[in-house]
Amino acid sequence: MKVNGPSGAAPTGGQRSVRSAGGFSMPQTSGAAPSAAAAATAPASAVADVSALMALQGVETATERRRRAIRRGGTLLDRLDELKIAMLSGEAGEGALERLGRTLREERPEDEDAGLTGLLEQIDLRAAVELAKAEVRRSAA
Repeated sequence: MKVNGPSGAAPTGGQRSVRSAGGFSMPQTSGAAPSAAAAATAPASAVADVSALMALQGVETATERRRRAIRRGGTLLDRLDELKIAMLSGEAGEGALERLGRTLREERPEDEDAGLTGLLEQIDLRAAVELAKAEVRRSAA
């Protein structure tokens, strides 16, 4: 298989092909340096491409924020279940309390949906109540 330059045209008389071990060939001009226009735009376009890619990665859409908020709420509910199971089995649940506190301290993404925000606030409140109850038990003991 022969690969030609971006225009798809075969090399002209002033060009020769450079072949690597894998069979890939690129036309090479008889001059040692690339044209001045190509040399000047290549680094600038590479920087622009990287900057654009980094800017896209930094932008979080409303859907992504919503997913993160829902995931955090689900994790808090899982931690509350772990605590409930630990307490029902007669354990102190220190590990479950520590994980619950760590998850509660994570930043909660804001969502435009008032219903979802209200639900997530209730989950946060329930987790905070359980942590406060555990603190009262510790200080009483």
